[in-house]
Amino acid sequence: MNTELFIARRVFSEKKENKGISSKIVSIAVASISISLAVMIISVAILIGFKQQVREKVIGFGSHFQVVNFDSNYSFETQAIEIDSTLIKKYLSIPHIKHVQQYATKPGIIKTDSEIHGMVLKGVSKNFDWSFFKRNIVAGNVPSLNQTEKSNEVIISEKVSLLLKLKTGDPLYCYFYNEGENAPRSRKFIISGIYNTSLEEFDEMYVLCDLKNVQGLNNWSDNQISGYELMIDDFNVLDQVFDVLRDVTLNNATDNSMLKVYSIVTRYSMLFEWLSVLDMNVWVLLVLMIGVAGINMISGLLIIILERTRMIGILKSLGYPNISIRKIFLYLTAFLSTKGLLWGNVIGIGLCAIQYFTGIIKLDPASYYLDTVPIAMNFIYILLLNAGTLVAILTMILIPSFFISRITPVEAISVE
Repeated sequence: MNTELFIARRVFSEKKENKGISSKIVSIAVASISISLAVMIISVAILIGFKQQVREKVIGFGSHFQVVNFDSNYSFETQAIEIDSTLIKKYLSIPHIKHVQQYATKPGIIKTDSEIHGMVLKGVSKNFDWSFFKRNIVAGNVPSLNQTEKSNEVIISEKVSLLLKLKTGDPLYCYFYNEGENAPRSRKFIISGIYNTSLEEFDEMYVLCDLKNVQGLNNWSDNQISGYELMIDDFNVLDQVFDVLRDVTLNNATDNSMLKVYSIVTRYSMLFEWLSVLDMNVWVLLVLMIGVAGINMISGLLIIILERTRMIGILKSLGYPNISIRKIFLYLTAFLSTKGLLWGNVIGIGLCAIQYFTGIIKLDPASYYLDTVPIAMNFIYILLLNAGTLVAILTMILIPSFFISRITPVEAISVE
């Protein structure tokens, strides 16, 4: 029989009947653990959700990787490459790459009777993955594309539609300039849909259309594009896939068209660096919350030790070693901490669930790229938070538990 565990259970159950000051202090310590864990769960859930949603929005506009002409830079006036079906098959054979699509871009201007707005016309082919834009469509539909006939349908962002006072079904007059030509080229498109991703930097820029329109504006053949966009099934393997993709691309480059590979992290490095800074903020918060919970638990344990001084003296007089008595109070701390963790999980997960299903707390999209506070529950992280908090508290409790060795049986038993 584990005598230390038995005594700790009896002491823990007796605390429920104790209405004194020590009971209130211990209750405060347990409440601090609950609140600290709840704050940590909510913070991690918001961080993961925020990073995931912002990352998905950026990837929705540019995929995980772009393969372009070696002479191209970050501008949208690109150098053409030839479509290579053999290279596409090799890309699709790389583990974790799930989709390859062709695209072309052309910077231009949208003009109405009273307004003018700069934009980038992005041409996409029939195999373009529309899932991201379908999730963010607020009016109309995505363009209907086919392999043979050119479509004049486009989608624009809600921000551009409000700025230019346009709606679905309206004509969209655009103007483009080619080097060496004396006059700009004009094109008339029809707005088939309006999207809103709340990522204003991108919403203000992109107008999506049929790839054939951009090929015509650039004086390219049907087999020429700006590059390939590649999507993977797991963002966590981005660097690993990038190395393989770069090797495949370099080994298959021809004399006429050297290719280079960009990852989405490289192309929008400032945005992803900003997201990585958020990790440090959450780590600081986790350390502070665990520190607060641990200090409160230490205070509670010291009060319990003082209250149980007579019991400690009796156990010592019966021959119990200091280490066994310390185990009793460590078990007791574990019981109290577990109670606090249980309530912390209920509060934290409960509040996260409310926000996840209702979106009751709103955000300013102009500042945060999202219109509601995002929540992404990862139960592995929740288990790690529980385990880490319990281990940290028990480790911190080891120090005050050494005070037990200073208590002598004679002095302890004589305490009233």
